[in-house]
Amino acid sequence: MDKAGKSAALESLKGVFEESGAVVVTHYTGLSVAEMTKLRGMLRKDGAQLKVVKNTLAQIALDGKGGDEAKDMFQGPVAIAFSPDPVSAAKAADEFSKENSKLVIIGAVMGDQVLDAKGVEALAKLPSLDQLRGKLVGLIQAPATKVAGVLQAPAGQLARVVSAYANKDAA
Repeated sequence: MDKAGKSAALESLKGVFEESGAVVVTHYTGLSVAEMTKLRGMLRKDGAQLKVVKNTLAQIALDGKGGDEAKDMFQGPVAIAFSPDPVSAAKAADEFSKENSKLVIIGAVMGDQVLDAKGVEALAKLPSLDQLRGKLVGLIQAPATKVAGVLQAPAGQLARVVSAYANKDAA
């Protein structure tokens, strides 16, 4: 890779570390092209991406984030999974690593925090941003429908009483 290519790759990696909610660091030794394609598809489905990185470029791109702990994760054949949502990449990578033991999750960089493999597994168990939004909308809508029902009930009862008196007088 020439100097211009390295600087472009470095800028790209800096952008990944800045804009991603979490960057999951994995070792992919032994994965076939078909398995990597399947992993990329799973990640893409969740709005995440996978990128094989050069360790020295990744260590420079970290720019001090996470300290030495983060730099130590970048050894051997490393691929990073990342997405704007901190949970999506962790969830897809964790799911794939359970199916295929060749993908080993080393840890993750989340802002200035460094997570180990157990931390990534815990992160993967959290609901995604879309799931949280759905729950929040449901919680907001539920009281509104209950209030509307409570407000309609007395009016409906009053209408039934008036109707009963009208029917009684007519009979």
